Amino acid sequence: MLTLVLAILSISAAVGMRLALPLLVISLFYSQEFWSDVPVLRHFDPRVVLAISIAWSLLELFSSKQFLGQRILQMIQLLFSPILGAIVAVAFAHIAEIDFTPFWLIGLVGGMFALVLTIVQIGWFFRLRGLPLWVVLLQDILGIVLVFMAFSYPKEGGLIALLLLWLAIRSSNTWRNWYLESKKTSP
Repeated sequence: MLTLVLAILSISAAVGMRLALPLLVISLFYSQEFWSDVPVLRHFDPRVVLAISIAWSLLELFSSKQFLGQRILQMIQLLFSPILGAIVAVAFAHIAEIDFTPFWLIGLVGGMFALVLTIVQIGWFFRLRGLPLWVVLLQDILGIVLVFMAFSYPKEGGLIALLLLWLAIRSSNTWRNWYLESKKTSP
């Protein structure tokens, strides 16, 4: 059971990095019937959802490399990361056939984890006045790798997700210290 929780954290962390890219990777590589397992998206035609997922993934990949694109994507990601994090966590629980009765709890954990990582990204965006290109590329790669690890190596993927959570906690501490220092130096 712990392994499956780590896998859910891994896949939720991927959604915290990018919204549509994890959905696209899951649907292309892991489950032929993926869209029938996704709680909200199963009510739509799978071809339409796949087309939107492909278009949104391409938009994320190309527009995240520029300052204005990063800013727009972060606003959208702030709104939708908890929703998609919960959806993907519950869908993974269905695919992995987890025997856990309150699926809403799995969705809540997945959604909150994705939201925390999104908020940390936004915080670093404002602190650095835009994310460097190497960080954006790392986010893209890490988002894909975390999806693959959730299915193939759930313990390792979950540990990477927990490492990201630890970095988020450390970041909040750094921001607090930075804020207190800037408050002391300002008149």
